[in-house]
This record gives sequence, structure tokens and C-alpha cells, in this order.
Amino acid sequence: MAVGMLATPAAAASGSGQAVSAAAKPKPAVWAGTPKASPSKYEGECPVKVTFSSKIKVKAVKAKTTVAYRWLRGDGSKGKVQTFTLRGKGVKSFTVKEKATFKGDVKGWQAIQLLAPRAATSAKGRFSVSCGAGEDDHEVVRPGVGAQVWVDEGNCEAALIGRITTSDSRWVRYQWVVNGRVVDRDAVRVNGSRKVYHVIKPRDDFRGWAELEILSPVGTSSNRAYFKIWCKDTSPKVEASVDSLPDYSGICPVSRTFTGAVSVSHGGTVKYRWIRDGVAGDWQNAYFSGHGSQRQIVSDTWTASASSEAKRAIEIYGGPTSGTVVGKVTCVPLPTPTPSATLPA
Repeated sequence: MAVGMLATPAAAASGSGQAVSAAAKPKPAVWAGTPKASPSKYEGECPVKVTFSSKIKVKAVKAKTTVAYRWLRGDGSKGKVQTFTLRGKGVKSFTVKEKATFKGDVKGWQAIQLLAPRAATSAKGRFSVSCGAGEDDHEVVRPGVGAQVWVDEGNCEAALIGRITTSDSRWVRYQWVVNGRVVDRDAVRVNGSRKVYHVIKPRDDFRGWAELEILSPVGTSSNRAYFKIWCKDTSPKVEASVDSLPDYSGICPVSRTFTGAVSVSHGGTVKYRWIRDGVAGDWQNAYFSGHGSQRQIVSDTWTASASSEAKRAIEIYGGPTSGTVVGKVTCVPLPTPTPSATLPA
């Protein structure tokens, strides 16, 4: 039960020949109830707001009474003085409140100090705030699917995918563990569900397991996901060549065809282009199916209208460029017809 402080006029002295003055004026009585905190014992996430309330009673003896009060706090601080006016005589009661925000653990008290119309101080109303995890928080954050892994053998890497689920919006600290060693650590805001990633890029073949560990607000971990990474180069070995073109001497215009070859170590698609007199042409595709070494013939035609020469080479996309060959054309004019001899009649 709340206990308050009551301040009333002193009783009139008796005896020793002293008499009560008939002219003495009555004084108001005041009472301040013990403040109550809501919540009074808090456990959970912070910051949190706590509301303090106290009931004040005044027995007014005048038609107009001014009340002044302030809050006292367990940390030694005091609130600013606040005032209000009561009208009419008799017992008046009212409730005053104060709100405070706490960001960390605290145990304390608050009290009401009356300054007018009489001085009085209430008992201390105690409260506590604990910003630690509640009993149910072990079920709040949990890896859902956990760590999932796939392997990109061509790029000699593996991408780890984890899903974190929460019952509400909150920050979650986590870390990736590969073969028992922490390889990455971070924090993300999760509102229900969120994916997190980590990429492994070894230089050689690599195998093992990955696990997603939740560090806070609670500690838990996912299932283990096992993986294998093959760093063997599976891309085909590609070469290109261009055959030499015999020189031409004769009637022009004339078309000459350069012949080349694209060779691969095994099946796949190869992009290549002709380099014509030092100028690169459009990319083209050569398709190879099956296993083992293969070779595909490609060609490029050049038309000469006058004596000239042409240079050709083949460039492989992301690979080598063949040697350059030169084709020459020498244009020879047609012979002038000889007039026929005229015989005498």
C-alpha cells in the first residue's frame, strides 16, 4: 500500500498560561502519495519509456490555493518546479505524472517534493530496468534454412547462402564458419527474413563444410552445409591459323579467298574474328560438339580490282591471334588484238 507524507498545522500549545489566539489563521494540509512506476520491473529490449505517477491531496482553506512541486530522482537530480492553482475550499486531489526513457540497466526511485502551500516529500517509489534478453528470446532469432552452398566449378569458387529469420524487426550479428574457422562477420537489420552471403575463392581444389552462426541477440547456429570446389581448368584450349595465299597475276577484278582454321582441345563454342589489313571485323562463333581435339575451317574472301596486296589474321576472343599472311594481286591488261593483213585482189 502506498505511503504518503502528510503535513498539517501544529497543534495549539496548552498549559503554562498560554492561550490560543483567536486571530490565528488556519493553514492548508497537504499529502503526497508514493509514486508508482509503469512498468515497475522491466525486462526486455531498450530504450524503454517508464511513466511515474503520484496522487497529491490538498485541504484548501482559501478560495484560491497555489500548489508547487517537483520530482526527486534516485540519481540525485531534481525536476523543474511546476505549479498549478486550486480554486475553492475543502479537500482537492489530483495526479501528476512524469515520463523517462532508459537506454540501459538501472535500479532507482522517484519521489514527489511539495514546496507550496506547505513543504512535504513523499516516500520513494522504486523501479528497475533490465535491458538483457527475456526468457522467450531464444526463439526470436533462428537460422531458417541455414547455410546453403552451390559450386561454380568453372570459376573455382563457391557461394554460401544463409537465411536469418526473426519474429520481429531487429539487428542481428552473425558470422560464417568454414571448416571450423571464422571467415566473415557482419551485422544486418532483419525484419522477418533476410538472406546473407559469403563467397569462397580458393586457388586450388577445396572441400569442407560451412555453418552460419548467430551471435546476438541470442546465440544459435544453422545446420552444416558440405561442398566441393574443383579448380581444374575446364575451358578448351584454342588455336587459330591462316594458310598462306599464292600470289596472283592476271586479269582483274579477281576474288581471292583466305583459308584459316580454328582448333580446340574439346567441345564448346569459340568466338573469333578476322583481322583485315589491321582492322578487326565482327565476332563470329564456331561451334564444336563431342570430345577430343577438333578443327574447323573458316574463310574470308577478298576482291581486287587493281594491283594490290591484302593481309589477314584470326583473333580468338580472350585468346591468341594467329600469324598474319599476305596475299598479292598483280593485274595484267588484256592483250591488244593484232589487225589482220589485207591481201591484194
